[in-house]
Amino acid sequence: MIEWDPRLYKWEQIANTVAERIKDGTYPPLSLISEVKLQEEFDVARVTVRKAMEALREQGLITTKPGKGSIVSPSDEVND
Repeated sequence: MIEWDPRLYKWEQIANTVAERIKDGTYPPLSLISEVKLQEEFDVARVTVRKAMEALREQGLITTKPGKGSIVSPSDEVND
């Protein structure tokens, strides 16, 4: 269970955690990231997870296709 930092929004902290997992290889390129699993892991509302995923998309770390889900961008597309 994560210890929330009151100075940041929960979605920011989730986005930061997932970004670290992408960078350290926990979530390798082209792997599917489940919003439902993140929702359960962090015990937050689905809208909070979706806001985190939106931030990750803006950073170029993931891509989302309707009906397919969100996948980690190939390593040559990730913005460092």
